[in-house]
Amino acid sequence: MIPWLSPHPSFPPVAQALSEPDGLLAAGGDLSLPRLLAAYRHGIFPWYSPGDPILWWSPSQRMVLNTAALRVPRSFAKVLRNRRYQVVFDRDFEAVIRACAAPRDGQHGTWIIEDMIQAYLRLFRAGHAHSVETWQDGQLVGGLYAVNVGRMVYGESMFSRAPDASKIALAHLARHLHEHGLDLIDCQMHTGHLASMGARLMPRDDFIAAVAARVAAPVPAGVWEYCFDNEPPRP
Repeated sequence: MIPWLSPHPSFPPVAQALSEPDGLLAAGGDLSLPRLLAAYRHGIFPWYSPGDPILWWSPSQRMVLNTAALRVPRSFAKVLRNRRYQVVFDRDFEAVIRACAAPRDGQHGTWIIEDMIQAYLRLFRAGHAHSVETWQDGQLVGGLYAVNVGRMVYGESMFSRAPDASKIALAHLARHLHEHGLDLIDCQMHTGHLASMGARLMPRDDFIAAVAARVAAPVPAGVWEYCFDNEPPRP
């Protein structure tokens, strides 16, 4: 049995999360700004299906990317050098989260429902959520959105409408964060896509300790100001 959250924006200890389903910690509550910030300060995130109560999670293994360990295979390095694209932060956060919410091929729904979109828009307006956007020929073709608390960055979801567009966004984000002294991106769940870029699994206790060491630190000035234009070499 998992606890049902009270109106106060607090959570039970993550050690109480279930092993099956892995990481389910609590249910109920709301998606208010104080509750979401309280969750992220403890490495907890919401994830639930339409029609279900809000469910809160802290998995036993967490997929993380150390920004210094970003892996760029030779073929992808050529893409980063030679393809025409622009990467910017926070130009159109709402377009990014709605693109992430669109059902993938073979799926009939999405966990990023309207209530979640509105909650993360509030986080964005409060300066705690950000978008990393890949543009080509004036069109938004890929990207991701993330939550930032202190020196901790939580990647939430990504999308692509063009080959490698989300990978380009993640590569630029990791490099930029590394330059500003932010060393860890939470990627939540294991995927082959993330593993190919250097992400790895971290046990919950290690992850929570890493979060605690980072969320109390100030956000570095200018870290969410970024615009990169890439022009291919002229023939």
